[in-house]
Amino acid sequence: MLKPLGDRVIVSVVEEQEETVGGIVLANNAKQKPQTGKIVAVGAGARTPEGKVLPMSVKVGDVIMYDKYAGSEVKYQGEDYLVLHEKDIMAIAE
Repeated sequence: MLKPLGDRVIVSVVEEQEETVGGIVLANNAKQKPQTGKIVAVGAGARTPEGKVLPMSVKVGDVIMYDKYAGSEVKYQGEDYLVLHEKDIMAIAE
C-alpha cells in the first residue's frame, strides 16, 4: 500500500450515484466530481519550523468530505486513489 508523507492522506473515492431520486440516469459528463471518500492511509503529520510533528486529526477508516478540486488522482495496483493534504478535508462523516 502507499504510505503518504507529512500531512497527506490517501483516500479511496466514493463514487456518486448514477441515478437521481426521480429515476433519471445521469450521463458521465453530467456527474459532479465526487467529494466524499474513505481514508485508507494517513501520514505522520505536518512539521512545525522547530521540527515538532503535529498529529493528524483523521485516521484510517474515516469517511470524509473534501474540497471539490483538491488533491492529486493516482492509480496504484489497478485502483484509483486521491492524495490530499489534511487542510483540504472539510469534515468527517460520523
